[in-house]
Amino acid sequence: MAYQPVATLDDKPESRIPSSQSSTSARFTPDFDSDDEEDGGGLEDLEDEEGYELREIRHGQQGEEDHTLGGADEEEDEHSDDGADVPLAGQRRRRRTDSVQSFELYTPDEEIRVRRKLDIRLVLFVAMLYMVSFLDRTNVGNANVAGLSTSLHLSTSQFEWLLRAFYVSYVLFEWMTICYTLFPPHIYIASCVFFWGLLACLQSFATNFAFLLVLRVLLGIAEAAFVGMPIYLSFFFRRDELALRTGMFIAAAPLASSFSGFLAYAIMRFGDILPISNWRVLFFLEGAPALLVAIVAWYWLPDRPSTARWLTARERKVATLRMRSETTSSEPTKFATHSIQWSTILSPLLNPLSYLPALMFFACNVAFSSMPVFMPLILTDMGFPPLTSQALSAPPYLFAFLAILLTAYLSDRHHTRTVPMVFHALLAMSGYSLLALAQRFRLGVWTRYACVFPICAGFFSCVTVVITWTVNNQRTAAEKGTGVGILQFIGQLGPFVGTGLYPKEDGPYFERGMVVCAVCMLCVAGLAGGYCWMLKKENRRRQAHSKNGFIYIT
Repeated sequence: MAYQPVATLDDKPESRIPSSQSSTSARFTPDFDSDDEEDGGGLEDLEDEEGYELREIRHGQQGEEDHTLGGADEEEDEHSDDGADVPLAGQRRRRRTDSVQSFELYTPDEEIRVRRKLDIRLVLFVAMLYMVSFLDRTNVGNANVAGLSTSLHLSTSQFEWLLRAFYVSYVLFEWMTICYTLFPPHIYIASCVFFWGLLACLQSFATNFAFLLVLRVLLGIAEAAFVGMPIYLSFFFRRDELALRTGMFIAAAPLASSFSGFLAYAIMRFGDILPISNWRVLFFLEGAPALLVAIVAWYWLPDRPSTARWLTARERKVATLRMRSETTSSEPTKFATHSIQWSTILSPLLNPLSYLPALMFFACNVAFSSMPVFMPLILTDMGFPPLTSQALSAPPYLFAFLAILLTAYLSDRHHTRTVPMVFHALLAMSGYSLLALAQRFRLGVWTRYACVFPICAGFFSCVTVVITWTVNNQRTAAEKGTGVGILQFIGQLGPFVGTGLYPKEDGPYFERGMVVCAVCMLCVAGLAGGYCWMLKKENRRRQAHSKNGFIYIT
């Protein structure tokens, strides 16, 4: 396809920055008279700037130009399935609010269409994968209420070791996040999903503590390989688009917990007619879907924008071009073990800024890990029967699901990570504080139950923001893999503390556990404020030396 340049700029920055820090915009108009080339064709021409008329467009000038492009808004024409291009002449251009100093050979309407397809066909699919992952990770709590410990004659100590065993292997294999840059993601992700689904199903055949313990260790290894999914999403979305997409991904966790509660309720409600134990049915029904979606993932997930088979040829070009401002020359272009540069791995390891988000994640996980596993037990000790407690564990997670999406949307819209992080940390702290004081102030059962809602919304939203924050502030794919590895390795030590905070002898108020979680969420708020201050200080230093340098998002 031939392109007719409208305007371009002299410089191509290393990284995209929020619109508040960008004063110019560039735009090219495609010539639709020539046929689409195959994927990748024509992109080489972008490297040669000769022949382009260099003309800087200010916002005011661009607004006047947009006004002259004419006419009332018309409905967008969809691309046909065969990849044919649809001319957009006659449609009025909307002003870009996220101006980029880059060579952009597509229209805003095309970008919106491509981004919408990525949201629906990619983000929602990986969110489903995470929901399946979270089901298999946390269903041991519901299985225990359904009779696991009674059937296998497990002591309280043995059950806690089942929880810890998963997190031991989960933490030790967090380094596998770097594999997203070494292997084709569609193969790597599909393999992880298949193996954890198989292991989750095998839990239903457990006959003793030792066998179940081994399965939990292996399950932790398989799921540790999956935690780098925000890195994968960063291959398709810009920095100021990533929080909402990570939020859509993380929101699958409370949705999974909600679904798990309803499923456990249904199995226990009608379990008397089944020939096997309720907990065995629960393990199998929540593990089997992973085996099916793994096959779909192998064929559905693209490795990069240019290989998405469910995009047309033109849309693949647009998806690739829109990410040019997010890449650097040091980022690998192929997935191979020889393409890794060790300097990009050492850089985050030696940067003190990599460890503050990890400490925030650790504090979040102290609370995060305990709630999905022990909420049914907490509700039971609050006075509800086991069957009712399974059903009542669902609504707080549904509330958290909505809170995550709203928080992520506002975080991207206002280009901030600090404000939502501090707000939700304090929100969760208030809920834990009220539960810690419940016995002294004789709070009613339903009041205590209501406190669970801000807790779930608070720490799920904090997890979403801190993961996005970490990926945002690493430049290359290898650095993102290392940064997320640090985040996960330190952060996932939190469950070792969290899973031991609610022993049965502390029921029904669990005052000690609630106090610890409240203090942890207060620390999250303080660390977020300190991290923001350090990032702003570093940004000022970098801007003093180079106007086009990499800018941290605060």
